[in-house]
Amino acid sequence: MAEWEPLQVGVMFWTGGVLGVDASPAEITAMVKSLGVSCGQLGVHGQADIGPDGSAAWKDALESSGIALNTVFAAFDGESYADIPTVEKTVGYIPANTRQEREHRTREISDFAHSLGVPGIAAHIGFVPEDHGDPGYIAVRGMMRRLCDYCSVHGQTFALETGQEPATVLREFISDVDRSNLKVNFDPANMILYGSGEPLAALDVVHPWLVSVHCKDGTWPKEEGAFGEETPLGEGDVGMADYVAKLKAVGYTGPLTIEREITGEAQRGDILRAIALLEQLRAA
Repeated sequence: MAEWEPLQVGVMFWTGGVLGVDASPAEITAMVKSLGVSCGQLGVHGQADIGPDGSAAWKDALESSGIALNTVFAAFDGESYADIPTVEKTVGYIPANTRQEREHRTREISDFAHSLGVPGIAAHIGFVPEDHGDPGYIAVRGMMRRLCDYCSVHGQTFALETGQEPATVLREFISDVDRSNLKVNFDPANMILYGSGEPLAALDVVHPWLVSVHCKDGTWPKEEGAFGEETPLGEGDVGMADYVAKLKAVGYTGPLTIEREITGEAQRGDILRAIALLEQLRAA
């Protein structure tokens, strides 16, 4: 099982896709290692090979690089974050027309994570309806029970990514699903980018289920229905010093995983600066 220091700084990286690079697992892990980190989260894009050959290649690359994963993130074909209405229609498990195939893919991702010795998987499940009688709510609640039960066979947690609904709605959903391995991956910037609530207040609500976090920054939406803007860490509205202090206060000791959703040299520069900032804050 992977191990890391308390509040060890890591990064989120991808198997490929729009947020990753078109390269082999060995090349990708070498890029991550060159940042000076040794832990992180691996995002799996919809076309990634996570069968026996893909799993073996990733296992070898991770072991050779010495990078420990605490989470494997699921992403799915057909998802779009173009704007909030598009997110509602395409992301996660709420859209009914893709629900069955995405449940199957999530089981495959659980198997993939298990083959790598990773203790948990995570995903955006989509905008959870506030009405518990909504057909989408009922269907996804049942689906999450099945997926949590599947993950439990592998000894895994399933973490819900925050941001697309207020923290109180997420808390109620977790309670209603009623599975002990259903947890939270807390992303403070998403709360801001979606306009769904103050991050530190949201952390007060969901911290009992906290199993992993993102360190990401952004600004509030300028108009209703629009996204805010992601920024380099420390340049947005999260308040990273307060955020890290709050994580310490609620007893979180897992990795501080940097997520910067751009690509190329600009991403690398932003991540290196984010690592330096978080190293200062974790030591404070």
